[in-house]
Amino acid sequence: MMFKKAATFIICMSIGTLATVAQETENQDLGTEVVNVVKPYSPTISDAFKVKETPSLNDSVTTQKKPVKYSIFSVPVASTFTPAKGTAADVEKSKRLSLYDNYVTLGFGSYTTALAELYSNWQLSRTDNFGIFLRHNSAQGDIDNVALPADYLDTQLDMSYSSFQRDISYDFNLNASHELINWYGLNPNETFPQDVFDNIDSKQSYVSFKIGGGVALEDSYLKQARGTIRYTSDRFSSSEIHAKLMPQIVLPITEHEFLVDLDVDFLGGSFERSYLSTLTPINYSFFNLGLSPALVILNDDLTLHLGAAFYFGQDLENSDSDFFIYPKVRASYRLVDELLIAYGGLEGELRQNSFYQIKEVNPFVSPTLALAPTDQLYDGYVGLKGKLAGNIGYNIRGTYKQENNKPFFMQNPYKGASNGFEGYEFGNSFGLVYDDLSTLSAFGELKVNLNSNTAIGVNATYNNYSTEVLPSAYNLPEFTAGATLDIGFTDKIFAGGSLFFVGERTDVLSDTFINTLPVEVTLDSYLDANVYANYRINERVSVFVKGSNLLSDNYQKWLNTPVQGLQVLAGATYKFNW
Repeated sequence: MMFKKAATFIICMSIGTLATVAQETENQDLGTEVVNVVKPYSPTISDAFKVKETPSLNDSVTTQKKPVKYSIFSVPVASTFTPAKGTAADVEKSKRLSLYDNYVTLGFGSYTTALAELYSNWQLSRTDNFGIFLRHNSAQGDIDNVALPADYLDTQLDMSYSSFQRDISYDFNLNASHELINWYGLNPNETFPQDVFDNIDSKQSYVSFKIGGGVALEDSYLKQARGTIRYTSDRFSSSEIHAKLMPQIVLPITEHEFLVDLDVDFLGGSFERSYLSTLTPINYSFFNLGLSPALVILNDDLTLHLGAAFYFGQDLENSDSDFFIYPKVRASYRLVDELLIAYGGLEGELRQNSFYQIKEVNPFVSPTLALAPTDQLYDGYVGLKGKLAGNIGYNIRGTYKQENNKPFFMQNPYKGASNGFEGYEFGNSFGLVYDDLSTLSAFGELKVNLNSNTAIGVNATYNNYSTEVLPSAYNLPEFTAGATLDIGFTDKIFAGGSLFFVGERTDVLSDTFINTLPVEVTLDSYLDANVYANYRINERVSVFVKGSNLLSDNYQKWLNTPVQGLQVLAGATYKFNW
């Protein structure tokens, strides 16, 4: 708009100026002018200079190309080779075995033995899993030269739930068990009236329930925590509760890992009576509180755990308490890669002895036990381990251990024969005695993998015991050894075997009925040989056979308590998915 106005203004001014000039010209006289034409005007267009498309070169450097002449000298060569059409070579692939989440096993054998197992697993989600395992093992047959019944039964039920997430993982588990045994270990030198013998009820049954669980956290001071509570009872109204809580805390004090382990342990229970008195019940209750700080140093070749354990132990039944300090030092150093690793340690603990743990080692104990914790002052050990030639693993270790108030199994004394006695009061059960024990031991182990399907393992342990009061370390062998062999003949046939040797042990034979002095008895060493074979019919079904105690030796694992002779068990396993 401004441009249009300016243009209009300029045009108007120009017109005004021309009008004024024209008016002035009209008032003037133009006069006369003479024009001479010399040559008529004839315009022309000159040629423009153009660059030629192919300029001529006149350069002394430029040389002319010379023609190249060549020829082929051909010589014929005779050949009988006839190429064949190429084909891809076939690669034989082994068929991938199917994986099943569940299986059931049934087996039957000598001594009317029955074996049944059921395992099932459910993947609830990507992170959650639930499993159940049921196992039953029983035998009804009698043992040669044993007068009382020797049948047994063991049934276990385990259920577990686990969840593994990014920042937290946890699990819960439940165990229920029922075990039935017989106190059949009568002294063969004792005689019993027939009416008394017929009324001996030698059966004992154990029932146990355990609830446990654990949690592990990432990026938290509480690294992990586990806890269990177990209830144990038997046919004679014995009862026990054992609760244990073990959290582990990580403190960012140094550049290395600093751990603090807590141990909260409560044990309480009761027995109706003692072995020698029907009027004296046994009640026990212990509380142990432990704190174990440790500095953990890790690098390429060295692993070092430097710590100590502080325990406060209290006998709640007798209002007695004490304080304990133990070393907690472990170290390993890689001397030559995986070929040679040196390790050692010095560790101690306040160990709770429970009714459940004792009967798991020797189920023939009487329900009249005097229980107390063991003060393990230290367990010092040094050793070497590693691999040779890639397929031979070895481990040698020397140990010296000092334990105060260690329990030893000892056969209960014979009290005579009476119809009023319980089934364990005929000198056919075991009790506990306590003493201080020093143990010097040497251990060696060798494992050889001949190939991917064959493995051999051998081990041996020698122990030298020194007791404070007892004349011997009762029912502890000085020498034990073992060997195992596993072979996969084909992808369907597997077999193997095991051999166990246990050296001589000592026990005490006593008779309070006639007040004879206790006599120390030596139990013979024994050798137990076992074999197994398994044939997989297809991906789901396999059959097996097992042979135990092949030497058919009714050896005595405990005094006057022989084991079954030659045992054969055969059965099948079926795998499936729900």
